[in-house]
Amino acid sequence: MFSAANAVASRFQRSYIILLRRRSAVNELIDPLLGALALGIFFGFDAASLARRAFLKRGILIATSLLFFFALTRILLYPAKLPLPTWCAPLGWLCGVLGGALLLYSLALELPFQRTYLAPDAPSQLITTGTYALTRHPGVLWLGLLLIGLLLASRARPLLIAVPLWLAIDVLYVWLQDRFFFPRQFPDYGRYQRQTPMLWPNRRSLRRCWETLPWRRREPSSPHT
Repeated sequence: MFSAANAVASRFQRSYIILLRRRSAVNELIDPLLGALALGIFFGFDAASLARRAFLKRGILIATSLLFFFALTRILLYPAKLPLPTWCAPLGWLCGVLGGALLLYSLALELPFQRTYLAPDAPSQLITTGTYALTRHPGVLWLGLLLIGLLLASRARPLLIAVPLWLAIDVLYVWLQDRFFFPRQFPDYGRYQRQTPMLWPNRRSLRRCWETLPWRRREPSSPHT
């Protein structure tokens, strides 16, 4: 009788543990999917820009930003942590801060912010210097560095799903930009495609990036009179 009761209790305990694990797995998946949804919404940004729909363009930007940062904040506060070595935390913060600063620089400072994100029409000026001489889409590199840094620093388990998922969506997004939107938006984009790698820099693009950074540019000297 006691052995039968113990068997029932053991079976119930195993079922309960399996249920908790499945619930934890679902919880770890929700926020990465929310972030993926935010990035998916942003796919409409360039279409709205080309269609000169200012209200829709700004709405997509606001909705994407709020939903993405909501999902990211929830992930960073997730209680379950990865068993990473202690040295990963300072390395992660270094990568995260560097990636975030470079992402801000490339997307908000090198690009004309008002014209790119707020004006009703699409910007007509093609930026090919600085980090845009490094690759055609430097933001993908900086986002990857930021997310990997956050993974190492926070040790949040859902980032194991979020990092590859979000980067894959970002790569798909810039491929669509490169294939369908930017050739219509910028007349010289074909030449830019031939001169500059899409995602991964090479020796030539590294040199051109370094030579065209704002603090490296030199004005031609005036002849002495």
